[in-house]
Amino acid sequence: MDPFHKLTKMKTLLVDDDLLVRDALRLAFMNKGCYLQATETAEEGLRALEEESFDIIISDFKLPGIDGLEFFKQAAVSQPKAVNILISAHGDEEVASRASGIGVHDFIEKPFSVKTLAASLTLLIEKRNGI
Repeated sequence: MDPFHKLTKMKTLLVDDDLLVRDALRLAFMNKGCYLQATETAEEGLRALEEESFDIIISDFKLPGIDGLEFFKQAAVSQPKAVNILISAHGDEEVASRASGIGVHDFIEKPFSVKTLAASLTLLIEKRNGI
């Protein structure tokens, strides 16, 4: 089964300052019939969270302004049930450990494939739903 199948009824927010990452994931999600809103900064992402509810939140670690970990701390206030994934080319075990401690469910190192991301999301959603 296509890993995107479980994502078609879910809303995803992506926060990444890399235009290529935003465009590639937006296109991949759109081609599979999935909703993805992408923002460039954590501050834009927090504004999006004020306006709408998301099932999945994906954020880069290194962002202009506040970083991905601080973003997730603030996002948890309004979106406590969201599946959270931190992505980064600059992460290490310490960052992954800190992320886990604030409610991030998975840490994916860049570069990654869309298939890897979709598989991680599918597993996390199944786990959350007790499947």
